[in-house]
Amino acid sequence: MSRIRGKDTQPELMFRKALRAEGIGYRINVKTLPGKPDIANRSKGFVVFIDGGFWHGYNWKEKKRKIKSNRAFWIPKIERNMQRDRENNLKLAGMGLKVFRFWEHEVKKDMEGCIREVIGFLRTSLAKGR
Repeated sequence: MSRIRGKDTQPELMFRKALRAEGIGYRINVKTLPGKPDIANRSKGFVVFIDGGFWHGYNWKEKKRKIKSNRAFWIPKIERNMQRDRENNLKLAGMGLKVFRFWEHEVKKDMEGCIREVIGFLRTSLAKGR
């Protein structure tokens, strides 16, 4: 467990590099924002979280049944993580920020599609005069 990274994971590094290649600046792990987003640009109005599937409950209904050891610990922990993610999304949206949440496996499989999503938002918000 001690070797599991909470920040600067390979998908995060890949995503950040791709954003920079598009000329999009950002800050990382911004402590002053709810949920401490992996990537944030307040002036452009967006934050990005790149979530690990296990920790944030990807395909939770199926995965929940497959947890064999220490269920009394893991199930409430992951469900609380999922609840906290929803709460942080609402807080950030209330601050006028667009929240992007990508699964690590999405970033690995379709980095270009994830980046296009952010760029699409930026083009739209730029057209609206943000």
